[in-house]
Amino acid sequence: MATFTLRPVTADDLPLLLQLYGSTRAAELALVPWNDAQRAAFIKLQFDGQTAFYESEYPDAVHSIVLCEGEPLGRLYLHRRAHEIRMLDLTLLADERAEAAGNQLLASLQAEAEAVQLPLNIHLEPFNAMRPIFERLGFVKVTDNDTHALYEWRAA
Repeated sequence: MATFTLRPVTADDLPLLLQLYGSTRAAELALVPWNDAQRAAFIKLQFDGQTAFYESEYPDAVHSIVLCEGEPLGRLYLHRRAHEIRMLDLTLLADERAEAAGNQLLASLQAEAEAVQLPLNIHLEPFNAMRPIFERLGFVKVTDNDTHALYEWRAA
């Protein structure tokens, strides 16, 4: 069984973080008639906007790189508050290890949430490829708008 660990994000991770963010927008960008340079510029602009938002709205959030056997596989951004544990972002590269990593990470976060008796939640877009994993693990949609739904898990 593969070993998954977390380490803090560093400045050297910028290319990986940009690649991860871009992977979340690939299906959407396939629908527009832009060339590769235009897509890359759009991804960079949106990534910079998301990064600035997280830094201004969640300054004490923990930003981690997900590793599998020491190799970068994804990112996990967490904001622990008195009333919840909020996953700001969980994005994994598309490969055979991703589902195992996602399951392992979510199980450890569920155990933490249960231990401190807090809900664990995340906003997901309707087309998020990990949504079925969250639902299978007991996350329930609690609010919904045109762009995102808040999914929450609570210990029984």
